[in-house]
Amino acid sequence: MGSLEVESTNGHTSSPHKKTEKSERERRIDEWLPITSKRNGKWWYSAFHNVTAMVGAGVLGLPYAMSELGWGPGVTILILSWIITLYTLWQMVEMHEMVPGKRFDRYHELGQYAFGEKLGLYIVVPQQLVVEIGVNIVYMVTGGTSLKKFHDTVCSNCKNIKLTFFIMIFASVHFVLSHLPDFNSITGVSLAAAVMSLSYSTIAWVASVHKGVQENVQYGYKAKSTSGTVFNFFNALGTVAFAYAGHNVVLEIQATIPSTPEKPSKVPMWRGVVVAYIVVAICYFPVALIGYWMFGNEVDSDILISLEKPTWLIAMANLFVVIHVIGSYQVKFNLSYSL
Repeated sequence: MGSLEVESTNGHTSSPHKKTEKSERERRIDEWLPITSKRNGKWWYSAFHNVTAMVGAGVLGLPYAMSELGWGPGVTILILSWIITLYTLWQMVEMHEMVPGKRFDRYHELGQYAFGEKLGLYIVVPQQLVVEIGVNIVYMVTGGTSLKKFHDTVCSNCKNIKLTFFIMIFASVHFVLSHLPDFNSITGVSLAAAVMSLSYSTIAWVASVHKGVQENVQYGYKAKSTSGTVFNFFNALGTVAFAYAGHNVVLEIQATIPSTPEKPSKVPMWRGVVVAYIVVAICYFPVALIGYWMFGNEVDSDILISLEKPTWLIAMANLFVVIHVIGSYQVKFNLSYSL
């Protein structure tokens, strides 16, 4: 009797033996990858992983974005960004298991399902690599810069040290953390990062309130020409978009959560997302609105620079930024590793 062959969805035939080998290969890959080696995540893992991924140092630039947008457009764009990104995040959570018996643990898998095996890779992976590499470079520079600000603030009379060395110090921390075995191993780091993001955001708006509305504050556009105003407006849109850039780890975070037909992973994942977005609102809106209210269009691109004093509080806020970026970088790094 001839060997039994099964017709696959793309019209080719394959034997059950080959299908089993492929399943075994996929299983070994899942056990090796940091996001799927242990599917024991909880809903609160989802909460602080999403906070860590979403709330970055970009929140400190929101008052500056408001100065380029103005009160009306600025408030509207902040609210719309919060609503739209929450809705699209919900879509990603729902799509994670939209095919019975399969989980889309990585973006390229979802892209391959939508566009085909090869085209899906060509569309998704290059964009992911550009985003992840770019974000990780930004985080490396941000971490080193904040570490330098902390050093210069607490030791103003010390010898000046180049930014390059602080970036290398920041990178050395990741040399150790990157050897942790899986995504859940950085849970403690991610939790600390989420707490730090809430802390330095709170420091930013509370210190702004304490400083008060500045003398002769102006809320009009700084640019003197129409073209300059339009350019600044679009630049501000980019700042807001960067602040809400946390969707690139949604599928990978959900991949760490166990799932059964009775208790699909989307239930605890969505619960964590809702909690995370409440924290996002608590961080973003006070910093953006109060920072702009107090300093107007003279606010710096980093609200902590505008504050300057009290010195100890600003130093603490910069240290919190460093700790947060360490956790956020690790979340992004694990995603890049899982591509």
